[in-house]
Amino acid sequence: MRIDLVTLFPEMFAGVFGSSIIGRAAERGIVDIHYTNFRDYSTDKHRHVDDAPFGGGAGMVLKPEPLFSAVRDVQSKTSAYELGRCTIIFDPAGDVFTQDTAKEFAAHQQLILICGHYEGFDARIYDLADRIVSVGDFVLTGGEIPAMLVVDATARMLAGVLGDAASAPTDSFFEDLLGCPQYTRPREFEGKAVPDVLLSGDHAAIARWRREQALLMTLRHRPELLANAKLSQADRDFLAEQEKRR
Repeated sequence: MRIDLVTLFPEMFAGVFGSSIIGRAAERGIVDIHYTNFRDYSTDKHRHVDDAPFGGGAGMVLKPEPLFSAVRDVQSKTSAYELGRCTIIFDPAGDVFTQDTAKEFAAHQQLILICGHYEGFDARIYDLADRIVSVGDFVLTGGEIPAMLVVDATARMLAGVLGDAASAPTDSFFEDLLGCPQYTRPREFEGKAVPDVLLSGDHAAIARWRREQALLMTLRHRPELLANAKLSQADRDFLAEQEKRR
């Protein structure tokens, strides 16, 4: 997958994408990450990319010309990806980013992520986007941190990125459920022991325990997720029994 980040601050991504899982995925060629500084596409001598809003008000607004030129340049240089491309803008009014969104984005050949800054975009810039995405109900100084989040979550869905191919399907939210509790050595720590079933060697019993714990965690902490989760009859029976005990 090719990922193009259109940003005023490409240096912000170096530490995040140059190490750990994303860094290794880039080294292996699973993800190909490129940066475009849209200030390079400003046409005035001071390289302005923003201006005061018409009608007055606080803050500065990103101008359309530099961003249109930058995104169109990226698109023209990557025309081979045109049919598998998705261009994304971050905005509180967008669709909330979820695990399902990450799976959807992972099916594309190219993502172009436009990272805004300052008070916001000139409204005409939204015409560039195929998707408008929100990462939550809060305000950040720019789109770089949301872009890091989206790239990280999406890259995990690509074949070969995780060292263990079974890791992604056990992540929280992969099946609209929270993850189950995990344990490692030592077997006992400060009076708390690892559940016996995990030491039993009975893989069917372990799988059943993990499934039930994931259901229980979701019921306790994020019950609204259960409405969209894919539940078997055994899952439903287990949840019904837990509801009786509450």
